[in-house]
Amino acid sequence: MSRDVHNMFAEIAGSYDRANSVLSLGVHHRWRRQTVRLSGARPGDRVLDCATGTGDLAITFKKAVGKDGHVAGTDFCADMLAFAPAKAEREGMDIQWEVQDAMQLTYDDDSFDIASIAFGIRNVDDPLQALRSMGRVVRSDGRVMVLEFGRPLWWMKPFFAFYSRVIIPLVGGIVSGRRDAYEYLTRTSAAFPTGDEFLALMDESGMFRERRTVPLTGGIAYLYIGVVR
Repeated sequence: MSRDVHNMFAEIAGSYDRANSVLSLGVHHRWRRQTVRLSGARPGDRVLDCATGTGDLAITFKKAVGKDGHVAGTDFCADMLAFAPAKAEREGMDIQWEVQDAMQLTYDDDSFDIASIAFGIRNVDDPLQALRSMGRVVRSDGRVMVLEFGRPLWWMKPFFAFYSRVIIPLVGGIVSGRRDAYEYLTRTSAAFPTGDEFLALMDESGMFRERRTVPLTGGIAYLYIGVVR
């Protein structure tokens, strides 16, 4: 992640959760629950959540794996990650938090049953390297879960084009004071590989024996599921 993008996330960290809830009308929580459900996470599993931000997905995974499971949440931006421990503590969740780059994870091979990244892979410098890094630390037959914004299906396009071009920068700017941050988020979402394009990137990584995608809410978001070789 570039220094400019890192600094942008650091500046909006305090308003990030509030802006997400307002802009998605709370739908992002359902997307995260679907990610955990389709990952097959079970009590006792070990899970790594990359680009965890303020920790929402890591906390959702911890609820699934229980007290005997282990969840680590990592993020490149320490300012964003700083909000996660208190949130987990309020939920009574014991989660390991670390500042790490998804492209250069320091964990041993086969350390986790599941690795995930939600709305973060488009912000890394090299998504292919991030996929390889995440696949490396997951055991054979474990899963890598990628939740990311995409290009909506045809029936959703007219509404979402207006919403992303006008409403998201306007409301995000009001909530965070950084309209440019939300212009960046909508711009990168529109340009990032979606659907079969991202599946091709997963194939190129050489990490997965199976992979598939699940469009969410008319293709506003996509969930990519990779089974590690």
